[in-house]
Amino acid sequence: MTRRQAAADRLWRGSALLASDRTERLAGWVRATGRRRAAVLRLAVLIAVGMVVWRIVRAVPSLLWLIVPAWCVTAWRAAPPAGIAAEASSAPPVDAVLELLSGLIADRPGVHLSTVLDQLQENGHGEDWRVADLRARLEALGVPVRRSVKVAGRVAYGVHRDDLAGPPPETTPDHAV
Repeated sequence: MTRRQAAADRLWRGSALLASDRTERLAGWVRATGRRRAAVLRLAVLIAVGMVVWRIVRAVPSLLWLIVPAWCVTAWRAAPPAGIAAEASSAPPVDAVLELLSGLIADRPGVHLSTVLDQLQENGHGEDWRVADLRARLEALGVPVRRSVKVAGRVAYGVHRDDLAGPPPETTPDHAV
């Protein structure tokens, strides 16, 4: 794959992720009320805002010179580089990663990525990885990573217990790897 093809692929993947994320957020906002009448009202507001934006862009098409680059930059940032995306597709299933994280978290509020990386390296995975590499791979798998997770009085990048769905598994980290 040439550099241009890789860049186009990254923009495509980022645009797909961005569109999916925005759609899910807007749908969640519409459904968040729990009442049918309020949800219909929110949907009507969303449609009205969309129509106003559409009319503004139709009236002033030069706005696209601002909108399109902003979208492209955001899409570029949303998609991991091609190498990381390829590795993520050959990565272990998300369930196995979540089991490992849940086992490492146990009853603590979260786990630092350095602890996860140490555990992985003890089991022969990612010997040449750094914390930033692990963070990129977890984000590519859709695992939420926070910038500041406090464990044992220390704050660092990590995964918070509240961000993991479901109850923690009964396996130990050694079995999860």
